[in-house]
Amino acid sequence: MVTTARTHKRYDHRLRELVRTTKDMSFALRYGVPRSTARVWLTASTVEVVTADALNMDAAQLQQEVLRLRTRIRKLIALLRVLLVVLNISRFSRGQSRLPNGKDKRSLLRAIERARTGLPLRSVLRVIRLSPSRYHHWNRAERCELDDRSSCPQLSPHQLTAEEVKTIHELATSDEYRHVPTGTLALLAQRIGKVFASASTWYRLVRDHHWRRPRQRVHPAKPKIGIRASHANEIWHIDTTLIRLLDGSRAYLHAVIDNFSRRILGWKVTSKFDPRATAEILLTASKDVDHGTPTLLTDGGVLCAGT
Repeated sequence: MVTTARTHKRYDHRLRELVRTTKDMSFALRYGVPRSTARVWLTASTVEVVTADALNMDAAQLQQEVLRLRTRIRKLIALLRVLLVVLNISRFSRGQSRLPNGKDKRSLLRAIERARTGLPLRSVLRVIRLSPSRYHHWNRAERCELDDRSSCPQLSPHQLTAEEVKTIHELATSDEYRHVPTGTLALLAQRIGKVFASASTWYRLVRDHHWRRPRQRVHPAKPKIGIRASHANEIWHIDTTLIRLLDGSRAYLHAVIDNFSRRILGWKVTSKFDPRATAEILLTASKDVDHGTPTLLTDGGVLCAGT
């Protein structure tokens, strides 16, 4: 007995939904749907269908999506090419911060020019962390000027060599010459025959390379403890203080103090500066001295000259 497999036709869910919502089978019959099947669709319940967004787009929407994706792919390819060039010229090292070789710079410039067809220049420079000023400077530079250490002798015949810059660095940061100013140190280096460079060049190198000259104290620290007496009436201090009052007048306070006990031995207030008041309080304070003569300390003002 020969058996034949029965094939079932499958119809678009949107056609079934159209018959169910409009209650009209004529549209489905024109597309060859059997009447019995279309009659079932009239009373069938809604079937939830999961589909992709792209399948619900019409031709115009699909074309717009294709163009948008092509533009994105072109931008990504442009960025990928530039990044590959950067990795190649940096020898796949993330710590490479400078490109001293002019050949590497020219390769990077060519990659940036190719990437500009799909991306703005500012976006490309932001991705590779290259400033616009440096990029335009490289474009304006001649082929021979792209190297950090130029091989053109006619370009800068008096340019310092790497060894001379190293010598300047050693002298500027040396503890032996910390007391010598930078300008004087430039003359000293010429005199001893190490580096022949002007003082302005020294200042520029120190500023550009952020060299910090040693600033250790040459002289010993000043003592923080002053004169101290060992017993009373050994050392006296005398001085005069000017006091300005609210009405604009002035008052002069003459006083003498003992160094050991910090006791005020005598004082007097006068309306004008009078050296005789100083003599009076000294005589008053000396009455309490039993033996010996105290040492009197005062400043170098006119009071000392008057007394």
